[in-house]
Amino acid sequence: MKRKDVYMVKVTRSDLASKTCIPCRGGEQPLTQEQINQYLLTLPEWGIVEREGIPRLERRFEFPDFKQALAFTNQVGDIAEEVDHHPAILVTWGMAAVSWWTHVINGLHDNDFIMAARTDEKFIELSTS
Repeated sequence: MKRKDVYMVKVTRSDLASKTCIPCRGGEQPLTQEQINQYLLTLPEWGIVEREGIPRLERRFEFPDFKQALAFTNQVGDIAEEVDHHPAILVTWGMAAVSWWTHVINGLHDNDFIMAARTDEKFIELSTS
């Protein structure tokens, strides 16, 4: 079966965050490297890290103390629960590292980038309040 080329238009972080997450039940294909690269143009603070052979979308967020890092983590947990798509989060003093990937396809899906954009928005909200 021939792969259809996907051409993505550059979108803003807000545009991406407002998209709907579509539940993955298996059978979906992970994003291609070209699609990942296009999304990374919208989310330049995020990077791809391979762990256990699985590409993950990761970013570190800095905070002045543990309490704010934990508050951010709880907010990310809330948005994850809303769509039933959950990241790995490491919290230490002054830092939270967030990793998104889609477990059922062992790779990256549109949902991971949507949730990364929403994570960025939570960080901005917390930073400006």
